[in-house]
Amino acid sequence: MNQYAAVQDAPAAPILCDLRSDTVTRPDAGMMAAMAAAEVGDDVYGEDATVNRLEATLAERLGKEAGLFLSSGTQSNLVGMLAHCARGEEVLVGRGYHIYTYEAAGASVLGGIALDPLEVAADGGLEPAAITSAIKDDDSHHAMTRLLALENTHNGQPVPLARCKAAADAARAAGLSVHLDGARFFNAVEALGCAETELADLFDTLSICMSKGLGAPVGSVLVGPRDLIQWARRWRKMLGGGMRQSGLLAAAGLYALDTNVARLAEDRMRAERLGQALSQYGTVTQGTNMVFFTPEGGVTPALQHHMAARGVMLSGAEGTTRLVLHKDVTDAGLRTAMDGFASAFGQA
Repeated sequence: MNQYAAVQDAPAAPILCDLRSDTVTRPDAGMMAAMAAAEVGDDVYGEDATVNRLEATLAERLGKEAGLFLSSGTQSNLVGMLAHCARGEEVLVGRGYHIYTYEAAGASVLGGIALDPLEVAADGGLEPAAITSAIKDDDSHHAMTRLLALENTHNGQPVPLARCKAAADAARAAGLSVHLDGARFFNAVEALGCAETELADLFDTLSICMSKGLGAPVGSVLVGPRDLIQWARRWRKMLGGGMRQSGLLAAAGLYALDTNVARLAEDRMRAERLGQALSQYGTVTQGTNMVFFTPEGGVTPALQHHMAARGVMLSGAEGTTRLVLHKDVTDAGLRTAMDGFASAFGQA
């Protein structure tokens, strides 16, 4: 029996290091001040100056014509697919991608859009040959394949530019458009060492999340061609996503773009340190700001209790845990986590 099993009923300590996700971050003082000072108006009327500035800023930064601020990455992906596809049309997507696995089949349920899942390669990409073979003939028996949806990063892996380009080229050769679920787009750019536009140029539309690695409390931005973004805006309204004085939230996104993109390398380096420390206790996969850890015998509730008693929050209790580094994990917090794991596996 592992040493930590004996303390599984220990009370949780104050949280010193929350590794469950990069969605758990709190706005810092600078972000709160930016939100408090935001110029606001009614965004449904197009009158919120801060929302307008966020949409325009990110669109220009990624080389696109327009942007649309939405409440979440799920909603951003959904309105993007609805703007690209009519009912009865089809999206090709990775089987393990967020759009297919974790967005409640919204495109199908609400939009009548078919999702055809393809196997995801080890590096997080989709094989061009698989894309080509999945594109349907113009036949009344089949859904009409309209869109390819890729993901970068995928499970923390930065998918190489060449792999993204090969997949996009295969889709465009058949007349498809290409969308990117870029929830952690800036993590991918940092890890790949490329310019933001080098990655963005491969896609017609991109969904960029403000509330993950960038640390804003709410929101994603869909960027792309102006006419398609206008359709997406109509879909946002139909889905109940039209917000009013949402500049309070958009201000956090602008602050995040100005302040938190440059520091993403810190998250990747801390993830590397954590992965190296955990490799002596089990199997580790590390990429950008995530570490996937499978100790011998798997993750158990007892391990979660052991870590919680030391102020460290973990997710998952069935074999593998995903540990996510973010702006609120300091060097001191990381050391607390590594010490906790060491004590759990009898190394302290």
